[in-house]
Amino acid sequence: MQLATLAPWIEAQLERQVIAMQPVGGGCIHRAWRLQLSDGTQLFAKTNRAELAPVLEAEADGLTALHSAANQASGSGPIAAIPEPLALGTVSGEAVLVLSWLELQSGAGDAAAWQRLGAALAQLHRASLQGHNGAYGWHRDNFIGAGPQPNGWSSSWASFFVEQRLGAQLALAEQAGRALPNAAVLLERAAAWLAPHQPEACLVHGDLWSGNAGVLAGGGAALFDPAVHRADREVDLAMARLFGGFPASFFAGYEATWPLPADHRQRVELYNLYHLLNHANLFGGGYWQQSAASIQALLRQWS
Repeated sequence: MQLATLAPWIEAQLERQVIAMQPVGGGCIHRAWRLQLSDGTQLFAKTNRAELAPVLEAEADGLTALHSAANQASGSGPIAAIPEPLALGTVSGEAVLVLSWLELQSGAGDAAAWQRLGAALAQLHRASLQGHNGAYGWHRDNFIGAGPQPNGWSSSWASFFVEQRLGAQLALAEQAGRALPNAAVLLERAAAWLAPHQPEACLVHGDLWSGNAGVLAGGGAALFDPAVHRADREVDLAMARLFGGFPASFFAGYEATWPLPADHRQRVELYNLYHLLNHANLFGGGYWQQSAASIQALLRQWS
């Protein structure tokens, strides 16, 4: 993508003049750009080939939903910064999403900032319950990373998680010739084990690992790159322990604001199996072994 191609489209969409663009990190599967405007402000853009436009559309939808929940919670304390979708479309055969710019701090950030992020997530989760009918799912299918994430509505948390999270990933594995031992047994026992657990259907980030959150250079913290849906809020806290995990102060901030059920740690392995399976389907390698080991550990837990 060149400035000469992108700038006229952005100017038509936003009525603001783009004078420079440079590649930056943070796009994950997309190319990412810092856009400099004539008034001195900056924007963030993601571009990719046109057939991946649905991925950017789903991201914009998720960010808009998180913004709405954050606005509902804003009266109760500081809420994490969330990029605002500003423009979305296709330009010269490439899909483009333009977002507000977040100036992230280099390095891990201090404990206080992560504690505020935990508190902000708790506030967002609770505020998102306002006006919702209690169903689990989302109004559209979206993506978990680059993988498909089905989201049909369900009144049962156990049914939703087992069928549309674990079941969907295990089906993808089988289609790829990587059927995992005891997969059917896992689904059956997980459904029975989760059946008594009927959590509130919060709006969750859905892909909350440490690469999708950060500390802002001027203080505060941010959330981005979501895979939103309505779910048990524990799925966000479980994933925050995966792939390196968040600092302890993040969990302390959440607990101080909206404590989790006393038995929530019992569900961490099950909830994170979804992400291990997704990584196995996307990247292969050792994630297959990790997924198989997790299945066996869960079956031992339920024996």
